[in-house]
Amino acid sequence: MEENQFLYLSRSDVEAVDLEMQTVIDLLEQAFREKGQGKVEMPPKPGIHTRPDAFIHAMPAYISGMGSAGIKWVSGYPENARRGLPYISGLLILNDIETGIPYAVMDCTWITAKRTGAATALSAKYLARPDSSTVGILACGVQGRTNLEALMCLFPITRVYAYDILPEARDRYIAEMQASYELEIVGVPDPRSAVVDADIVVTSGPILRNPDPTIDREWLRLGAFGSAVDFDSYWTGAAMAQMDRIVTDDHAQFRYYRSAGYFQHAPEPHADLGELVAGLKPGRQSETERTLAINLGLAMDDMAVAPEIYRRACARDVGIRLPL
Repeated sequence: MEENQFLYLSRSDVEAVDLEMQTVIDLLEQAFREKGQGKVEMPPKPGIHTRPDAFIHAMPAYISGMGSAGIKWVSGYPENARRGLPYISGLLILNDIETGIPYAVMDCTWITAKRTGAATALSAKYLARPDSSTVGILACGVQGRTNLEALMCLFPITRVYAYDILPEARDRYIAEMQASYELEIVGVPDPRSAVVDADIVVTSGPILRNPDPTIDREWLRLGAFGSAVDFDSYWTGAAMAQMDRIVTDDHAQFRYYRSAGYFQHAPEPHADLGELVAGLKPGRQSETERTLAINLGLAMDDMAVAPEIYRRACARDVGIRLPL
């Protein structure tokens, strides 16, 4: 780090670094092991809300074992799609852990997309059957893409059931995934068809404070794993109550969101992901368990990945040096 300068990385700069999804998963696993061992400082994220179901969140975290500290200032606006704008946008700042001086500022869109998919895959490593080969994707946006990419790093995926409330979004997704991967991608007309035959189910629509959930009791079959990227927007209380094991990524943040009005019908999680990775609590215990991950999206996920983006950007001379 040069004194009195920081490295600015635009979205195209971050993407140009081309960090592999498997590496993102590995970095998250290291961070969650640190969390399970009590070596992460991460307060529940505060936010402001300028529109219904929209948010702007401040997300600070310090991972001592990874020498990483910083904050992400990120927004999620569901109506942006109508404006031709991304749902998620924001910036991430990294601070030197010895001096506190900022040494990097970068767009957070790519990191948010990839680390969210990686968190699903990491949860599935401990909660899904290792032979899981079919995936149901409900909402064919950015997270429908990155979650599938991450799951393919760890599981022998051969078939995907794709559903979206917008048939044209589903059809674009099918065309893109078939061009990218050697997979059978089946477009389905309703949510139930994306769930009932899948070993792994990922829901990633907008996060809603007052949702009208769709996935009901008995839809998720015995032995299957679900990832509720969109909180409880897709999952009914009856469906969640049927789970043999629910894991969140952070107990404190789960309680915070419950106090804010989310998860009013969700059971208390059995464990958080750090406890699973650190071996403090068990993951899946039988072939027939129904399991669910409720990953809320943590600042430590971003702080696990961003320093590696910075290191590779420096090595490749990517980005712009700016004065503080």
